[in-house]
Formats: sequence, structure tokens, C-alpha cells
Amino acid sequence: MSNPLLTLRPAADCQWDMVALGEVMLRFDPGERRVRNARSFDVWEGGGEYNVARAAARTFGLRSSVVTALPDNELGRLTEDLIAQGGVDRRHILWRDFDGIGRNTRVGLNFTERGFGLRPALGVSDRANSAASQIAPGEIDWDHLFGVAGVRWFHTGGIFAALSATTAQVAIEAVEAARRHGTVVSYDLNYRASLWNSHPDPDAARAVNRRIASSVDVMIGDRHGFETCLGLELGKPPAGDPMDGDDFAAVAPQFAATFPETRLVAATLRRPTTSSQNGWSAIAWADGQVHRAPVRETVDILDRVGGGDAFVSGLAVALMEGHDLDTALGWGTAHGALAMTTPGDASMASRAEVIALASGGDARTIR
Repeated sequence: MSNPLLTLRPAADCQWDMVALGEVMLRFDPGERRVRNARSFDVWEGGGEYNVARAAARTFGLRSSVVTALPDNELGRLTEDLIAQGGVDRRHILWRDFDGIGRNTRVGLNFTERGFGLRPALGVSDRANSAASQIAPGEIDWDHLFGVAGVRWFHTGGIFAALSATTAQVAIEAVEAARRHGTVVSYDLNYRASLWNSHPDPDAARAVNRRIASSVDVMIGDRHGFETCLGLELGKPPAGDPMDGDDFAAVAPQFAATFPETRLVAATLRRPTTSSQNGWSAIAWADGQVHRAPVRETVDILDRVGGGDAFVSGLAVALMEGHDLDTALGWGTAHGALAMTTPGDASMASRAEVIALASGGDARTIR
């Protein structure tokens, strides 16, 4: 099916349905314990950009690949093995020589507590000097990837762009090349002050993200991202329930007026009651209209990390398959809700489960 909202390259003309650019980290999960008291951890792979491509592959059965870098040591090979288990192609991994102690390059680590009840989720990153943060402009032949091999949808985000001055430039060259070759580009602003504040240029976040935004078809962001990452002056936010989406409905047209190349702006809506329960929905703007997903007043959460990435993946896959925006929002919110019921960053849901929940299914036992 074709999609009237986005012009997508035919699947038969492309080697890849989706390619992501980003850092793939090892996530150490203490389960029900605290990081400070843990004696064992489950290990998952994850990364804000990678999670979207992984779900496209493992949950929805699409052809996905990731562009990243890893050290050629045991931790790098563990990460590669986890990527393989996720169904994501590894041929675009840049392998770095390892000096034996990690001074020159390493795998980024993320220790993440899921949180429970009144105790919030907690992430402790250990990612300085990672292989992915050292990717430099000119290392990837983007014109070959997008022009010769062919990619229908390219996804990256503000976490990767913020890793270093070089990754910011890599993100820029990637989105501009994708646009030249007719690949749909999605970008998740995903602002992380701890990353951008380490840049020597205090205006780096806004300069980089404004450059990227001019080549984006699908922008994932909200007021906070538009103000911090793009420097938009949006006025005072309206009072009210964050789940009603009124604030997004007010600021999305202002974003679109500044970046008219963008066809779709979308964001998740959360109402945190506790770490274990949230209200959950999503909202989007396209062609001058606001579209709202059904509101789930209470979503029980085991692990909230990756819920937003699962939303982006469900949204993108539905649009790639020719569904309308309302259906795509339904797939995205259903997928995000399901992803938050399992541990780790990555979705463990199936396509059938996503579609069933989006179509009004419930939690009755499947036999």
C-alpha cells in the first residue's frame, strides 16, 4: 500500500526497510534490586536509535540494519551477538582496534534500575570514549547505502548527535544524504542535558538540531525538545492535564512553520502516577490537523525504558505499510505499552500482539 502522508521508496527497490544510526550500549539490569546493592545483572543491548530498528526487525519482520561502531574485543563481540539475536543486520558496524584496557575505545555501559511505585527509574551511564562516540564524518558511504543499496526509512536521534562534535556532523551528513536519495528520515530529539552540556560550544545543541531538522520528514518531539534543542520561543504552556495534548497541539504548528519540510510531528503523552503506573497516549500533527491516539488511563509498567522507542517503531512500520496516521498512532501506542511490560530496552512483543491491542484487545489469557 502507498501512504498519502509520506512518499516512500518501493520495497522492491531497496535492500533495507529501516536503517538506524546510533550507539548500541550494554544495559546492566539489576532486576528488582538497586544498582548499589546488586550481586548480579541481566545484560541486554540497547540504544535510543537502535531500539527502533530492532523492533522493526524482531517484532514486525522488516529488513533492518544499524550503523554504529564497536571495539574489537569480547564486550564488542557480545554486543554484536545481542544485535544478531535482535534480527538486525551487522554489516554496517565499524570495528575499532582495542588497546587492551579501554583508553582508546570501549562499549558504552548503562546501568538501569526499573523503579517501582514511588521509587523512580534510574539510569547510570558509563559511556565516555565509546567507539560510537568517535565515528567521524566521511567514514560511512551514505550515498552507497541510500542510493545504491536503498533504504526506505532512516532513523536517528539527538542522543547520537550529542555524543561528540564528530557524531553531530555524522548525523547531519546522514540525514542530508538520506533526503537526497528519497529516503524518509525520522529523528527523535531525545534531549539529554548531560550529553549536550559536555560540548565546548554551548550553542551546539541548537545549531546541530536546527540543521538536522531541515532534512527531517518525521520529527519526534514536544515543547521541551523544541525549546531546548531548537531554540524555539513558544510562549507559556497552557494549564491542564498533560494527557489532553493541548500543549502539543499549540506548539506543533509553530515547529512546522519553522521547519516546513517536516511532514509529521509526533510525541507520546504520559501521566506518571507512580513508576509502576502511567497514563499513556500519543498525539501527532500533519497537514494542519491534530490526530490523537486513544488514551489508556492506567498502564502497568515493569520497565519504562524503551517505551518511546517502541512507539516510534510501531508508528513508522504502520506508515511504511500504507496505513493512515490514526492507525499508525494506534500501533505505536500499543507497541509502547507492551514494550513497557517486559524488561530491557528492546521490545519483546509480537506483531500479532501489537495489532490485537491496537484493535481493542485486552489482557485475557491466550490459550
